[in-house]
Amino acid sequence: MSRIWDNAMKKRSSTKKTLLIGIILLMTMFLFMGCADKEEEALDLETMTWEEILEKAEGTEVRFYGWGGDQAINDWICGFVAEQMMEKYDITLEWVPMNIDEILNKLQGEKQAAARGTADMVWINGENFYTAKTNDLLYGPFTERLPNFNDYVDGEDVEVKYDFGYPTEGYEAPFGKAQFVMIYDQEQTPNPPTNHEELLAYAKGHPGEITFPAPPDFTGSVFVRNIIYDIVGHEQFLDMEAEKEVVREAIAPAMEYFKELKPYLWREGETYPATLAQLENMYADGEVRMVMAYNSNLVSQRISSGMFPETSSSVIFDQGTVGNGHFIGMPFNASNKAGAMVVINEILSPEVQASKYDPNNWGDLPVLDNGKLSEEEREIFGSVEIGKGALPQDLLLDNRLPEVPAALVPIIDQIWMENLLD
Repeated sequence: MSRIWDNAMKKRSSTKKTLLIGIILLMTMFLFMGCADKEEEALDLETMTWEEILEKAEGTEVRFYGWGGDQAINDWICGFVAEQMMEKYDITLEWVPMNIDEILNKLQGEKQAAARGTADMVWINGENFYTAKTNDLLYGPFTERLPNFNDYVDGEDVEVKYDFGYPTEGYEAPFGKAQFVMIYDQEQTPNPPTNHEELLAYAKGHPGEITFPAPPDFTGSVFVRNIIYDIVGHEQFLDMEAEKEVVREAIAPAMEYFKELKPYLWREGETYPATLAQLENMYADGEVRMVMAYNSNLVSQRISSGMFPETSSSVIFDQGTVGNGHFIGMPFNASNKAGAMVVINEILSPEVQASKYDPNNWGDLPVLDNGKLSEEEREIFGSVEIGKGALPQDLLLDNRLPEVPAALVPIIDQIWMENLLD
């Protein structure tokens, strides 16, 4: 009886092992099939004509992931852009608002699981692009496959070839341009500060009425870099080693400046607004005298909405302010790369770029090369009214300073926090 039981158990164990091996083989087969499908799709895109890509994209859905913190931007993407894609190409554009760090974590998780992607397009730039590209989270190069990139964008422009000093190499297409400005009320402040010394004097004259979002907040971080540039210049940072002690020494005079400024800030610099939205509300309520933005047309949007006083205006420093480009990339595992390419190509059209430049929609600076536009196309941009309080594009571009390399940004933020946050 014992022998019969032992034989039965051995057969059962053998069956389990066989079943387990079968499951493992099946999972491996599906995994390789998935990888093969992705490789085949990528290979297809590289050999397909643009007409074939258009045909493949027609009637599909494209999921666009990106920062959703501005309702005007959300409305423009879900409205104007989505309508253009449906009308022209029968493409359904789904906007998925999500912070970029969450997006990168999602892509990293999908890469580790060898999973098919949920995002087809990603709004990205700076250190986030650097992180994504160095971790092989993006598909590319693809920009030279886009007709509108070739027809309207200057591929040799430094702000197209580099993103925060890091080569783009065709892994992201330009989306728009941003430039730092400060916003003030002309009735309250007829002579706004135009350099770091005047800003310190202004803060001392109006204690508790100046502040900024603390880094690593995006806008607060660029304000800090702009002050650094104004004090020690910007050239040395363009090829600086991403070594903390090297950076610390270079920005030491600026850190001393912030220490001197701190007691005159809102709440004596013991706390800072958590977000730019909070700072905007503080300015609108008259709690502080100035607000700042990386969107140079934000002031006209807020005046139009009734949030900011009609007498609000913008100012930049005499030595210029930091500007950068923002981009659209495609995840390495995007399930609809053809559809994403069609959407990105359309975003690079004069019609869409002009709509984006309109402050009633977004107010984002265009990325197209004026020299490549026809007279009729230039008139489209010329007809856009930038609105109250905003600075003209040519003034901004003539006073535009380059961003530091992406690897320096978190180092500068960390040094500022170590020096200024108790």
